[in-house]
Amino acid sequence: MRDFSNDHTTCALNTATLGHNLPGHGAGWSTEQVIDACAARGMAGIVFWRREIGDRAVQIGERVRASGMEVVGLCRTPFLVGSDMPKPLSDDARASVDMAAALGTKVLTIVTGGTEPGTKGVLDSQKILAARTAQLADYAGQFGVSLALEPLNPMFGGNRTVLMTASDALRVAGMTGQANVGVAIDVYHVWWDTTLAETLATHGTGRVLGYHLCDWLEETRDMLLDRGMMGDGVADLRAIRATVEATGYAGPCEVEVFSANNWWKRDPNDVLDHMLAAYKSVC
Repeated sequence: MRDFSNDHTTCALNTATLGHNLPGHGAGWSTEQVIDACAARGMAGIVFWRREIGDRAVQIGERVRASGMEVVGLCRTPFLVGSDMPKPLSDDARASVDMAAALGTKVLTIVTGGTEPGTKGVLDSQKILAARTAQLADYAGQFGVSLALEPLNPMFGGNRTVLMTASDALRVAGMTGQANVGVAIDVYHVWWDTTLAETLATHGTGRVLGYHLCDWLEETRDMLLDRGMMGDGVADLRAIRATVEATGYAGPCEVEVFSANNWWKRDPNDVLDHMLAAYKSVC
């Protein structure tokens, strides 16, 4: 396992940690301010959200690379299943691939959406998801973009996801038959899963495309917007990372902390400095 105790050059910022420019959240830093602050701290790169990019994908990607970093990933595709899936699927989903390619990133994250109308349970929705992901992967492959299926904590099941475990995500990735489909492992969503190590050891080799860091607060007050900074909660961060890296994953580790009532209210410089200190001490 890599030693981060004196090295944070593998750390990437997911801009959600600073409020990702959501109205009323964060300090309102521009994308350029975020890039410059991360570069000044010697970080690996940044993961952006589509809402931040607009029509400036090429410009933003070039600025990140000129600063010595990389665009580690893009969040996210539109939902691919469920009642909230945009219509038609192909237009918005392909637009997310186009944005990833213009940014120059190799990883586009998929949060799947909820159960498909007219189905029960999740198995039928997972089959539909696999077929739609395979179709999108064909298109993404033309631009060198890989798709990372992200399983979510079961509390989001049926609403925002039909993938509640790493096992679910890896099975669906395999069902697509596409080499550029893998998974993203997020501490917030898998910290509780006692089968994670076995699942990744058996099925995860070469399939992990991203690793997301935060912590699970024992007294979580909001299922979406109350994540902890690393070290502030009960997740076994080093054990999870060891499991992820045992699959061969050696890429950046992105910090993604949704925190409307804590970290999003703080000065972004303080957030970044605290984040890097925690990265080296507990991750």
